[in-house]
Amino acid sequence: MRTDPVAGGHDLGHHGDAEVRDDGSALVDLAVNVRADTPPAWLREHIAASLSWLAAYPDGRAARAAVAARHGLPVERVLLTAGAAEAFVLLARALKVSRPVVVHPQFTEPEAALRNAGHTVDRVLLREEDGFRLDPAAVPEEADLVVVGNPTNPTSVLHPAAVVAGLARPGRTLVVDEAFMDAVPGEREALAGRTDVPGLVVLRSLTKTWGLAGLRIGYVLADEDTVAELERAQPLWPVSAPALAAAEACVGAAALAEAAEAAERVAADRAHLVTGLRGLAGRGVRVVEPAEGPFVLVRLPDAGVVRERLRAAGYAVRRGDTFPGLGAKWLRVAVRDRGTTDGLLDALGQALRTV
Repeated sequence: MRTDPVAGGHDLGHHGDAEVRDDGSALVDLAVNVRADTPPAWLREHIAASLSWLAAYPDGRAARAAVAARHGLPVERVLLTAGAAEAFVLLARALKVSRPVVVHPQFTEPEAALRNAGHTVDRVLLREEDGFRLDPAAVPEEADLVVVGNPTNPTSVLHPAAVVAGLARPGRTLVVDEAFMDAVPGEREALAGRTDVPGLVVLRSLTKTWGLAGLRIGYVLADEDTVAELERAQPLWPVSAPALAAAEACVGAAALAEAAEAAERVAADRAHLVTGLRGLAGRGVRVVEPAEGPFVLVRLPDAGVVRERLRAAGYAVRRGDTFPGLGAKWLRVAVRDRGTTDGLLDALGQALRTV
């Protein structure tokens, strides 16, 4: 059972899907970072075919081997999980750490999982005036667990791999959440597959690019001892047969090529969105740049009022005040196709006129 997720005035349990539930289900979804129009037909058909296996207990060996091959690692360095969120829970419960540190603003689930496991969590807050860039000097030397996102949700900042790897220390576990790295063209700055960084744990999700949030599939890349320790904390058969089928398919050569093409489209669509937001700078709109993920972080006057006006106009965007290090002046906006973006920009212009 989860404890109260509200910590330091931030609702760590709030996620973008809350914006499109119930009365928000008919809105244009710019709050959730899952790629639109997914999963593709070939993947839906592949998953549907796996339903014939449901009478058997899930066997993850083939999917695990496929993920290992995708990153050039032995299978002992791979752990399949029910989404990246399960990995955060496993890390919080299984690892023996005394001073965990989470670098914010970022996805709130790592801190929530640590707090729910009874840990006292320290925060490193990156600064707006620095462009929310990672400052390694701000991380306490005594931290024995450090969690950082790359590219970071919600800032869309892509930190240099060398800077992130520089956080590694003897006796420290360095957790890098790369859930959105496959949306970055060329996956530049990725640490997945690296074996030369001590204590490195990389988390990947297949739910964002492939539209599998409801299926729950992700994985951990780490040294053999860490993987074994996390695996002992998992229940039996933690990943379903359909999710295993999806994992194996999504790391194949054809799927990787499709993901690479999608990343290029996202980059072009993001550039269109950022250009439009820059055009509203005279009304107080500022977008955090350079943005490298499939979403952008926007500061604007009376963001709460604007968000409600956008909802009335048919658009759901993600509130930013639940992220430590941000506040009520921030919104996160998912990247969509140009037509959808143009509709949002028109609605945003109208919402700002009376602010």
